[in-house]
Amino acid sequence: MTTPLRSAKGHPYARIMGVAGYRPDRVVTNAEVCERIDSTDEWIQERSGIVERRYAAPDQTVCDLAFLAAERALQAAGVSATEIGTVIVATVTHPYPTPSAAAEIAYRLGTNNAAAFDISAACAGFCYGLALAQDLIRGGSAEHVLVIGVEKLTDWIDLDDRSTGFIFADGAGAAVVGPSEEPAIGPVVWGSDGEQYDAITMTQSLIDYRDNGGERFPTLSMQGQQVFRWAVAHMAKTAAESLEAAGVSADDLDAFIPHQANMRITDAMVRALKLPDHVPVARDIATTGNTSAASIPIAMDHMLSTGEVPHGGLALLIGFGAGLAYASQVVRLP
Repeated sequence: MTTPLRSAKGHPYARIMGVAGYRPDRVVTNAEVCERIDSTDEWIQERSGIVERRYAAPDQTVCDLAFLAAERALQAAGVSATEIGTVIVATVTHPYPTPSAAAEIAYRLGTNNAAAFDISAACAGFCYGLALAQDLIRGGSAEHVLVIGVEKLTDWIDLDDRSTGFIFADGAGAAVVGPSEEPAIGPVVWGSDGEQYDAITMTQSLIDYRDNGGERFPTLSMQGQQVFRWAVAHMAKTAAESLEAAGVSADDLDAFIPHQANMRITDAMVRALKLPDHVPVARDIATTGNTSAASIPIAMDHMLSTGEVPHGGLALLIGFGAGLAYASQVVRLP
């Protein structure tokens, strides 16, 4: 007779218990950016909606940024580091292939040897992390999960590149996800379009950089119009599918918090979704720039802390970026 295995016992649902963001101190205006690229403040605002962005200090690391956001998120959730069973870090700018940023952050926070790993889903990374956190909690693999989106993109962009030098910035956001007795994170609608892999990529690999004698350090390369057309054509549909999966309508929402990629993309999604005028829309890109995996939790924290959206309200999230990867879900705000 085969001995039956025991199965982990999870919780019925999961929820975001607390969220926090960290914005580096240095404010970089469009005028400063235009000292290195052939552009103007008016052009940058018209094309992206960005007025200013934040740059980390040269000696600040991805782990430093993430740690500061994580500490604040734990405090907001009322959860101690020792209660965290898993740390998930969404990032594409941690400079070490191994060990993970998550392992260092878990140790620095003082978790009790939490499971820790990084995920690479670019600007969709935070939404990917939320989906994984919910499944871990419902499956019984963790009681509390810390999800961090963090980027130090200034290490990986060419500040003289007119197509990317004005868009990207640095920052971190974190959320503590824990058990819930009622649904508070909707089903994720996610995927990738690898056929457009080259729309956002690196100028070369680190192996090529080594083999070519260390010339031209790899930096981020983006086909802006290609990404814009893809996002406008497909992301509103993905967001609508996540509304349907959660069993809610646009009228039920208290906030729309998309990845802060470009103000024009946000405006196009708002129109396509036919969002009611009463639904506040995150437009954090104006003062923070595009922080990739960090943009959604940073924007969420800002909307909650300023009272723009209510605690406990429903928010539609959607992240999309390199891969081209995307993910969307409806969540109840902490």
